[in-house]
Amino acid sequence: MNADFAVQRATMIEGQLRTQDVNSVPLLEAMREVPREVFVPGRRKSLAYMDEDLEVSAPAGGKPARYLMEPAQFGKLVQLAGVKPSDLVLDIGCATGYSTAVLSKIASFVVALECDPQLAEFAGSTLSDLDCVNVSVVTGPLEQGHSDEAPYDVIFIGGAVEEIPETLLDQLSEGGRLVAVVGHGNAARAHLYLKEDGIISSRTAFNAAVKPLPGFKKEIGFVF
Repeated sequence: MNADFAVQRATMIEGQLRTQDVNSVPLLEAMREVPREVFVPGRRKSLAYMDEDLEVSAPAGGKPARYLMEPAQFGKLVQLAGVKPSDLVLDIGCATGYSTAVLSKIASFVVALECDPQLAEFAGSTLSDLDCVNVSVVTGPLEQGHSDEAPYDVIFIGGAVEEIPETLLDQLSEGGRLVAVVGHGNAARAHLYLKEDGIISSRTAFNAAVKPLPGFKKEIGFVF
């Protein structure tokens, strides 16, 4: 383990997460253990622990840039989901796989969904190198989820979206939780959706300005 990165990881825990009221011990230990830098390609590795969203895939061929979520916002969103050791988790928009690695430490199994085949390949290889055996990386449109393994106890959406498709809510188990950042920029809010007796309820939790995920634009209806 690179000693410098280990120091940066400890600083991230104390300076970014605890100061933002991320206090779940299993989550903090998972983020202390997972080497965030290995999920950052190329020369950006040195920026792995900065306290802002970090680009891990540049825009190309019509594909948007993709990011690792800022550590504090990521931690708060995972904590909001209340992930338990028995949970089956769907990680939507896993990008290079960092979120999957962290979730795999606190859940029973994680299905990581990625729409970019190159990112999915990177994630699968890196997770394998770290011996994350309780994960499966799949490819497909993010907004459609992955019904093959549903229902899920937790659905984690790793970026800002304009709306939550019913397709995803339908993939929640009874008592299941979906967490996502809904909205744009500084006006966006983290939401928790809960399925109880077959009915979905939701509440807002905190402001969260994170980068958007592709595929979640709100459909424009007819205007009369």
